[in-house]
Amino acid sequence: MQIKCGIDIIEISRIQESIEDTNGRFLERVYTKSEIDYCESKSKVKYQHYAARFAAKEAFFKAISESFPKYDITWKDIEVTNDQNGRPKINMLSKQIPNVESIDISISHCKEYAVASVSVLLK
Repeated sequence: MQIKCGIDIIEISRIQESIEDTNGRFLERVYTKSEIDYCESKSKVKYQHYAARFAAKEAFFKAISESFPKYDITWKDIEVTNDQNGRPKINMLSKQIPNVESIDISISHCKEYAVASVSVLLK
């Protein structure tokens, strides 16, 4: 078994600009419907939640990049949700990501930045 780690930090303003400047194309390319529904429910701080999910996805890709360089994995092949206690988790929606035993994720955000750390245990 191997443990792989990834981390990412993003300026919330960059995500907000990408969302507002692309007339929905960025949202459709990066986020699942469930992620969009969740972030939109956060009203004034929705861009913090979009940025945190973006950072989580990017951190996940960094964690697995060495192990899966030949796979064509897209942004929407993984989904960042919350469990019943509000803790973030990653759901793998694609069968293209084999041998993942478990994923641990931590997300944080403030007014200007969002950060995520992901650890992946591979079989």
